[in-house]
Amino acid sequence: LLYDAVSQTDLIPLQIALIVTATVSGLSFVRALAHRALRPGRVQNATAEKVIIYGAGSAGAQLATALEISGKFKPILFVDDSRSLQGRTLKGYPILSPDSIEKTCERKGVTRLLLAIPSIGRVGRNEILRNLEDLPLKVMVIPGMDEIAKGDHKIDDLREVQIEDLLSRDPVAPDEALMHQNIREKRVLITGAGGSIGSELCRQAVALGSHVLVLFEQNEFALYNILSELGPKAATSGCQLVPIMGSVADKGLLYATLVENSVQTVYHAAAYKHVPLVESNPCAGIANNVFGTQNAAEAAIDAKVENFVLVSTDKAVRPTNVMGASKRVCELVLQALAAQRPGTRMSMVRFGNVLGSSGSVVPLFREQIKAGGPITVTHPEVTRYFMTIPEAAQLVIQAGAMGGRGEVFVLEMGEPVLIRHLAERMIHLSGLEVKSDEHPAGHIAIEYSGLRPGEKLFEELLIADNPQKTTHSRIFQAEESYLQWDELQNALNVLQKAIDGRDAIRSRLILVDLVAGYHGGDAITMMKTTDRMTAYESV
Repeated sequence: LLYDAVSQTDLIPLQIALIVTATVSGLSFVRALAHRALRPGRVQNATAEKVIIYGAGSAGAQLATALEISGKFKPILFVDDSRSLQGRTLKGYPILSPDSIEKTCERKGVTRLLLAIPSIGRVGRNEILRNLEDLPLKVMVIPGMDEIAKGDHKIDDLREVQIEDLLSRDPVAPDEALMHQNIREKRVLITGAGGSIGSELCRQAVALGSHVLVLFEQNEFALYNILSELGPKAATSGCQLVPIMGSVADKGLLYATLVENSVQTVYHAAAYKHVPLVESNPCAGIANNVFGTQNAAEAAIDAKVENFVLVSTDKAVRPTNVMGASKRVCELVLQALAAQRPGTRMSMVRFGNVLGSSGSVVPLFREQIKAGGPITVTHPEVTRYFMTIPEAAQLVIQAGAMGGRGEVFVLEMGEPVLIRHLAERMIHLSGLEVKSDEHPAGHIAIEYSGLRPGEKLFEELLIADNPQKTTHSRIFQAEESYLQWDELQNALNVLQKAIDGRDAIRSRLILVDLVAGYHGGDAITMMKTTDRMTAYESV
């Protein structure tokens, strides 16, 4: 058309018309090539690592666009389980079956896969990850849709696979009525507010609309951190935050704080929980756990608090260590007080390991993998229950709303995890191989250090095998025997004298007397009966 228009006029010679036509056509061609090679926002990065995107849905498409813009990684194709999508293209990239991943890795040198199915449940994600374990791929995961929707993360905020991705059960949606019952528009106090569970209980309390939230914590830095985190959210929700720096050993401070803030609900999460540390410092562990709990419970009763919930542990069941035995005595204290002084509704919630807590094996394993190994596991057969911190905190809140007469609630933790298998899966999903005698060319070795003092091969949630169902599918009520308050109080008085005298042997002996299944450790079991009686009676 341009040629015809120009050639038909006498003003421009035919040669000039041809030159103009060729120039315009050439510019159009170059522009088309540039548009194809450099789509809007696409960054060309010759050194970008090639990746496969697992999931050819809207999230996968958004991730591909984000990666093109940032230049972090270079997508080469999608894989998807949907046969209706396989053979098509998305964003110009082919969509293949997951069966093609291994050949693609070999042919194109791909060492990383990005899992982009944020809506898939934990069970489905775990199944996909199992199928990827034998491939030489480092697997990363995009944030969940709820995190993206809240603005907490962008779709290309990729993270490493976490243990919650490997759990074989999906979390149950919380019962909103139970969640709000003891918190909404109430005055709530949480001890151990800066700890793993305590801080999550604080987050939940603010989100659930508590009127006043008292954060009771002895660690200044931990209190500062959680207070800084919650400040903006509390201001938005209208929740008044009251930071109290103090120890549960100070009963007077506990009582004054409860009265001054007219507290209605207490979640007692403060505890010394690291098994080896408490095992080597038994008097400090017992003083903080047992008498800290007694102080908090009695202060709550005296201050006429409506609800008191103790955060307990599966290590309280037939314990082999001081920490577990001390937590079982905490349960006995609440059971006896609930029966003797029923004004305050008291209950306790027992569960296993929470993911991401201080001392958790998962961050330790991740650091060991980054350092090139080895990963240290205590024993080839050691198993543990695992639950995410938010899930545990929500179940604590719901269980606490059910009880009131000294009930012991246990949380259904799913299947126990073999820690050795957990280590192996984390190595594989980092794109590495386990180094062993059978595979000396592997990357990361697993070494066994032996069980630590007081450590068990496996944990239990029940003393008696008769859990009762509740209205929540993940919460059961345990029927556990207990002592009457007068009898327990006499034993606690004797225990207090042993603690005051810093007598670890006598303290352990009293725990043996009080806690079913606890034997006191090697030092106690090796003592002669007469020596044990003499040590106990001389307190």
